[in-house]
Amino acid sequence: MSHRKHRLLLAATLSLCASAAAQSWLLGPFTRPVDAPVIRPDADAVFVDPISQQPVHWEALHTFNPAATIAPDGDIAVLYRAEDDSGDMSIGGHTSRLGLATSRDGLHFTRLHAPVLYMANDAQKTNEYPGGVEDPRVVQAPDGSYVVTYTQWARDHGTYTIGIATTKDLKHWTKHGPAFDAADGGRYKKLMYKSAAILTELRGDRLIAAKLHGRYWMYWGEIQIRLATSTDLIHWTPVLDPATSEPRVLLAARAGHFDSGFPEVGPPPVLTHDGIVLLYNAKNSNTNAKNSNTKDTVAANTLPGDPTIAPGAYSVGEALFSADDPSKLLSRTDQPVFQPERPFERTGQYAAGTTFAEGLVPFHAQWFLYYGTADSFVGVATAPMQK
Repeated sequence: MSHRKHRLLLAATLSLCASAAAQSWLLGPFTRPVDAPVIRPDADAVFVDPISQQPVHWEALHTFNPAATIAPDGDIAVLYRAEDDSGDMSIGGHTSRLGLATSRDGLHFTRLHAPVLYMANDAQKTNEYPGGVEDPRVVQAPDGSYVVTYTQWARDHGTYTIGIATTKDLKHWTKHGPAFDAADGGRYKKLMYKSAAILTELRGDRLIAAKLHGRYWMYWGEIQIRLATSTDLIHWTPVLDPATSEPRVLLAARAGHFDSGFPEVGPPPVLTHDGIVLLYNAKNSNTNAKNSNTKDTVAANTLPGDPTIAPGAYSVGEALFSADDPSKLLSRTDQPVFQPERPFERTGQYAAGTTFAEGLVPFHAQWFLYYGTADSFVGVATAPMQK
């Protein structure tokens, strides 16, 4: 080998090593352990809706967008969004409820025949009727209880917000209402916002809600990702930009990238020795297509998208934030770490394709990432955990 070729090879090797070192903070790579959904709709599941007092096929159409945690008995527990067969045949046109499924291997699930969190004749009815409850993220609190953030969808009013609920057994939930209602004298009571995930850290074999600087932290939002803090995991206050006195923007759309439409919070972020790793969902720009979902009224989607990804498709990216300052972005992937590739991820209710991640759980020395496929099914991907 000539000296010149040797130098070029050495330079290329060093460049690859430097690139790998720069990305060593990433969780993954994620691969599919099974080439099929792990949770599908069940048209036979029926429960009596507490509002109408009528039997409802509550998961007849779609089961998707799952949260995940470790159950009290050590099994994996998945809270998944289920849509009934009511309403309009359009995205967001049905009523959603949250079902519970458990697994001893992360791949094969046993689920309850009735939902565990749903709209009812309670104090949250005005926030949740008739669209229901959607898109959960769940964390375990230091005291062993569980906290879920979810979308409250008052479809008839076209309004939505992040709701907070707690439980000790994942089956019986207490609703606490919108996350920001008590913040700053009620300033955010009319704000429409969705998608929230609470910072966690690995303790033993579980992810537990983590405190930094004496507070809990929550990344929230679609279109732009922001930050909030809490002392009790129930009442949250947005972190403000001192220049504008508005909630501080941490991530926004990027032209020519997989998140050119917008970024949206994914599963609960993880505190690692490198910093805070946030997996986030990213919509590729699609300036020509109109989404029928009332909630997707974004003026973003005007930036040029990534031509290698289908217009409007949702994939998964990762971002690294400082543990010293959770609002400080340190790094961000230029390419998705997981994206729609299989037929069940690119056909269904959302035909542009989605791998919409909301559940991340450590289990048997692996990360299990649970995601919604085309707004229709629940899929899973796994990755080895770094030692």
